[in-house]
Amino acid sequence: MELREYLNTTFPRLILKPSLYHQWDIGIHFEFAKGIYQFKDNNTLNLNMFHLVYSQALSIFNYLFSEQDEIFLVTNVYNRKDNKHRINRIKVYHRFIKNKDIRFHLRHQILPYVFNDDEDADEYYTSQFYLKCSKQDIRYSLLIKATCNEDFPLKPKLGDKNGAYYPDVFFINASKNLILFIYDDRGCEVIANNIETIRPLYNQYNDWIDKYNREEIEQRFSNGNGVISTIRS
Repeated sequence: MELREYLNTTFPRLILKPSLYHQWDIGIHFEFAKGIYQFKDNNTLNLNMFHLVYSQALSIFNYLFSEQDEIFLVTNVYNRKDNKHRINRIKVYHRFIKNKDIRFHLRHQILPYVFNDDEDADEYYTSQFYLKCSKQDIRYSLLIKATCNEDFPLKPKLGDKNGAYYPDVFFINASKNLILFIYDDRGCEVIANNIETIRPLYNQYNDWIDKYNREEIEQRFSNGNGVISTIRS
């Protein structure tokens, strides 16, 4: 099964873009390094804060993904339509996929700009790459660090000089039917098509739940109903 078929079947009408939590009824929004600022008083980077962020993000990833799970590693790159340069598609998959043979199965599709509410949305498009792989194929510790380093001069780093935005990386667990999106050092989103799939995650990392969404999230899990969620209106 290819990515589009999988998403249409498992997460119908979901748009793979930031703010998954706000699109889907079954999900959790986590906040990293609560109450800790990215900079010290002398305006230097607070590296202890980033180490905590890396640890929290990696803990959630390892909790959700096992060695046996089938994974779609998806990257969205956002480009201007008038950009004539060739997209550097190996930034993620060359550096963070261990097995060279697997890279040959990388797929690419051009999609409409996912941020269609933007005033200049007509000037952009989404270049989406995806690879079906397993956990052991990914240098996931480094890749997770790179996703958290988006706004700061830290390595490892993602990005494409031809891209309008820092690329978005989505980890899709096709065996457990859940999606993890680490948007930057501030936090991550997890959605699933069955609330029981992520109930252990909710219990394990309850203290990390984003304070602004806590009441809504707790209400979802106290209700505990629903297997296949529907897209929010």
